[in-house]
Amino acid sequence: MTTSGPSDRSERGERQSWVERRREKIRAEIDRNRRGEYTVPTWVLALALALIVGGWLALIFLA
Repeated sequence: MTTSGPSDRSERGERQSWVERRREKIRAEIDRNRRGEYTVPTWVLALALALIVGGWLALIFLA
């Protein structure tokens, strides 16, 4: 005979709340992007800068 104890219920409740929190964060991000509040992540900007500087240095030293 299997009975579901309080730990089973709390695990399901915890999982449900995690899923709901995740969905809410995604909805909020989509809403921000639709309003035009999208920002480029810092690591993307840093990578672009490094590529530009590296390209210039390659052009100077290899030309």
